[in-house]
Amino acid sequence: MAARFELYLDGVELANGFHELSHAREQRDRFLQDLETRRSRGQIEPPIDENLLAALEAGLPDCAGVALGFDRLVALALGAARLSQAMTFPIDRA
Repeated sequence: MAARFELYLDGVELANGFHELSHAREQRDRFLQDLETRRSRGQIEPPIDENLLAALEAGLPDCAGVALGFDRLVALALGAARLSQAMTFPIDRA
């Protein structure tokens, strides 16, 4: 279970908030499970973040955050039908 939320306006996701897992053993198990899933799908297997795990083991305090899509706010303010209309360099022109 995860402590998180999403903020929508007119059907557009603007932000998503979360509370980070702070148990090192559980986080390692989830990293390993993710790697196994990626391996079975033939996907890239990123290295396990040992620095994060070490910080969790050392007592990193609880962390939380909110990711706000500024591009989405701009698109809504402009009345844009697509995010690409609110971006200076959309992916199809990169």
